[in-house]
Amino acid sequence: MNRSIQRAIPTAVVTLIAILIPLFLNDETFYVQTVLAAVVVVGLSLFMGYAGQASLGQGAFVAIGALTVAVSTVSLHVPPLIALIAAPLISAGLAYLLGLPLLRLRGHYLAFGTLAVLLLVGALMGGVPILGGGAGIVGIPSLGIGSLVVTGQLFFAYLALAVLAITMVVSHNVISSRFGRGVRAVAGSESAAASSGVPVLRTKLAVFALAGGCAGLVGGITAFFIPYVSAESFPPSMSFTYVIMAVIGGLGTLWGGVVGTVLVSVLVQALNTISNVPGTPPIVGTILQYAAYAIILILFLLYMPRGLWPTVGDAVKRRLAKRVKGSQADYSDQHA
Repeated sequence: MNRSIQRAIPTAVVTLIAILIPLFLNDETFYVQTVLAAVVVVGLSLFMGYAGQASLGQGAFVAIGALTVAVSTVSLHVPPLIALIAAPLISAGLAYLLGLPLLRLRGHYLAFGTLAVLLLVGALMGGVPILGGGAGIVGIPSLGIGSLVVTGQLFFAYLALAVLAITMVVSHNVISSRFGRGVRAVAGSESAAASSGVPVLRTKLAVFALAGGCAGLVGGITAFFIPYVSAESFPPSMSFTYVIMAVIGGLGTLWGGVVGTVLVSVLVQALNTISNVPGTPPIVGTILQYAAYAIILILFLLYMPRGLWPTVGDAVKRRLAKRVKGSQADYSDQHA
């Protein structure tokens, strides 16, 4: 069987399962939020994994996308579809502008810089009336064109799934291109990449803007899905969770971002279920969540430092190679 076909079969199976799952759910909220989180994490994996940069503030661009939809539709009366299209564009543009000074930093300095952006966006949302102030923004209209509006959660489930599929395809094409080779060169050594003719700052800005655009689109869809936007909707812990998802799944792998998102989301949902058991103190859920994050991160950093997807993938490849080698040896013995 052709190798490309062999690779396509698992993807087709996973896609079919993802398409069928919403049909059997009474409430698609968890499904929609998980798929949208995967979009953010895939973009973050491009920036942190392939480009080798650091970010603790990806939630800022999710908030910017949500604000774009909320402010433009409620205060400026922009048609919902136009507002949704504007969300990733404005987020990507602001990411590019903010990246001009930020991406001159490296390592933990860059991580703290992106965290500062997140805190600044949260402060503006909580203090500026047009951005919600303390009460947030309500009254966001339904997504649609004219009198044709979206009703029900099923549409958002498939919209989120379509956005994730497009994000995966675009990201794969970017990484497989000549530009993608430059991105990986920057991750290896910025000085070596510059000496090879790679425009380092421009390359980092492009990836940062792409990741910001992915986050902004998620924020725009979220604003329509849950028609309320406030500073409390995008806490710093959400950005930290994105990083944890990317690390657990495997930085520098697109499917790793999806796998990490699903695993962490299911874990958080399970912990929330436990904390909601009658008689359980409210603080137990928070303690369990942070304890689980700490334990999982320590275990993965010790035993799977590259993440789950690359580690399992390499193990499967070694096993297949060993099986093929054994089959070749048996064939040689039979025809000796």
